[in-house]
Amino acid sequence: MNKNLLIFVVEDNKLYHKLVVEFLQRQGMKRVKSFYNAEDCLAAVNKGERPDIVIEDYHLNDTTGIAVLQAVKKISERTEFIFLTSHEDMEVAVNSIKYGAYDYIIKDNDIALKKVYNKIGKISKVIELEKRNRFVQNAMIVSLAILVAIVVVVALREIFNLF
Repeated sequence: MNKNLLIFVVEDNKLYHKLVVEFLQRQGMKRVKSFYNAEDCLAAVNKGERPDIVIEDYHLNDTTGIAVLQAVKKISERTEFIFLTSHEDMEVAVNSIKYGAYDYIIKDNDIALKKVYNKIGKISKVIELEKRNRFVQNAMIVSLAILVAIVVVVALREIFNLF
């Protein structure tokens, strides 16, 4: 797992906020930034920070997690979202996924943070695969450009040898 992913934690419950941040840091995550409200999180994104993952409460004091997801995705479409909520509501879970969340985890059970860490691992693998795919695509484009250049040079040489 890539431990250098930039992870934002957006949680207005100070106790649970501290629990999530400290858990991630104990797991070796090196770049965890914490926010107690959506406004500060969005300000960081608007200033140019591009989190790989946002872990957030669905119900925040100043807005909903969906509103944060939509605002961040407009700027940073590759950012993944994991919702942590104490409300077990199927409609909210479906809406979260519908709007692009990676997952929706109920935080009142004992294994919620382990589930979050597991999801981070899966997201990390996807991010690495996407990077490799972009590298391979770029290498193919460069190779194709070189091949076209060689064909053009050979063709021009043949044309000029005719005269």
